[in-house]
Amino acid sequence: MTRRPEHLPSRPTWRCTACGIAWPCSPAKLRLLAEYRQDRTALLVYLATLQAEAAGQLAGLDSGTPSDRLAERFTGWARPR
Repeated sequence: MTRRPEHLPSRPTWRCTACGIAWPCSPAKLRLLAEYRQDRTALLVYLATLQAEAAGQLAGLDSGTPSDRLAERFTGWARPR
């Protein structure tokens, strides 16, 4: 049985360890939505905490990622519609 890699963030670049794209990638978003399906507020708090961590680490790398883009990347997709 082959174990598929988990879609987790690689710090300090905040790229997915499995697919290499900006985290949270689509598979990570789906997993998080399923995991927090009963508590969207807790998901948003968790993602906002990670966003703050990422902002500090990415600023240290001079990644040029504006903070408004980080907000959309980390929490914009998870807001209830």
